Amino acid sequence: MTSAAYYDRVAEHRYLPTEYAGGAWSPEELHFAPLGGLLVHAIDLHRAAAGSPPLALGRVSFDILGFLATSECEIAVETVRPGRTIELVEATATIAGRTAVRARAWFLADFDTASVAGGAPEPMPAPGPSTGWSMTDKWTGGFVNSLDVRPVSQPQPGRTAAWLHSDYDLVAGEAVSAHASFLSLVDTANGIAVREDPQVWAFPNVDLTIHLYRQPVGRPVGLDTTQIYGTTGQGLTATVLHDTEGAVGVAHQLLTIRELGA
Repeated sequence: MTSAAYYDRVAEHRYLPTEYAGGAWSPEELHFAPLGGLLVHAIDLHRAAAGSPPLALGRVSFDILGFLATSECEIAVETVRPGRTIELVEATATIAGRTAVRARAWFLADFDTASVAGGAPEPMPAPGPSTGWSMTDKWTGGFVNSLDVRPVSQPQPGRTAAWLHSDYDLVAGEAVSAHASFLSLVDTANGIAVREDPQVWAFPNVDLTIHLYRQPVGRPVGLDTTQIYGTTGQGLTATVLHDTEGAVGVAHQLLTIRELGA
């Protein structure tokens, strides 16, 4: 029976994706967004078990090494650089017998910098009681179908600001941190501001890098996204990230662009 979550735990370090983790490019592929959140959750659990100090997540980068099969995922985590004020942790996801994703997360100590804080973008307008916007006119897959997407204004090719929410848990029956819940939706940015029809052009991201200057309070996730295509097959999806209290950081995704069937 499929749970109302993106993943079910099947062993200490192994997780099985549900139908709601299904990808947007292929029915045999996972969507990276909840897998990214799962890796952050695994990092959180590792740090808690190791007795790591209560540091703030400052950056997490994901290298997506290939096809993400809809198979059981095993996650291994290690602390690369321990410390009382700065810590670096690495997680690796193995799917179908091969390394599929590598993630590295920097954690930093909190200090009182309220007197010098500034420079963040203006908050996005709050999500309203609109009927939402279905992404299924462009995308398929269980993950996209699990989302409530509410644009701030009419989406334009290459430019969209929208709020995303999901009622689905990241891992069935498990409490997760606010930042893991938040980050489990961020990879969707590459799908909300598309420049071209994804049935004609492929533009998957090979990475996702997130920098945070404030810890998110959790879902919903505000994505203020711009998508850029270069002239030689590379592109960039750049996003300012918001929670309901304002901007929290930025996300960047490197794209490989090609015409389907070419």
